[in-house]
Amino acid sequence: MFDSRPDRSAEVVLVGRSNVGKSTLMRELTGHTFDTGQRPGVTRSPNHYDWTGPDFVLTDLPGFGFMKGVPDEVREQIKTDVVRYVEDNAEKILVGILVVDGKSVIDIIDRHSGPDEIPHDVEMFHFLREVGVEPVVAVNKMDKVDDEDERLNELCDRLGLYPPWKQWQETIAPISAKRGNISALNEAVRHHLHEAERDDLFQFF
Repeated sequence: MFDSRPDRSAEVVLVGRSNVGKSTLMRELTGHTFDTGQRPGVTRSPNHYDWTGPDFVLTDLPGFGFMKGVPDEVREQIKTDVVRYVEDNAEKILVGILVVDGKSVIDIIDRHSGPDEIPHDVEMFHFLREVGVEPVVAVNKMDKVDDEDERLNELCDRLGLYPPWKQWQETIAPISAKRGNISALNEAVRHHLHEAERDDLFQFF
């Protein structure tokens, strides 16, 4: 199911829970519409978008975490597949965009923080770093958030980044994909592409 990856040596992936707006962001980045399910967890295999000329692919990986009406074992399998995909292609993945819902992410993280539990978003952030993929957290739906700085500082705190968030602008990117406001994300991704000596890929961000 995950073996449809185009043969490209440079990749940027989108990861995150279901229903955080990954497909909307993908549409904003590529100008193309992707099938988004009305129910969470409908995307079970990666959406790859590659260009004929450049050696580059943008991949939207299936959403993980709680999904209404989806059995636990299916949910776990999706997460395992996502982790495996990132591990297998880590050397080619220049940036991992972790998409979170700015409105609910703190509540979700806090609800799942316990002695035996690491919240999915926090776990995924550290996992990307562990496998050598630069993480950028796209904090989506910020148009619905009143206390932006406070919310982003709290998110930094939960991710183990020392607040204030403004010193992490290559890692934390407040956006509103639905409104087409993704400039903070493009800036952050470009920072990492430049570090990887791939300024040729700026055309996509």
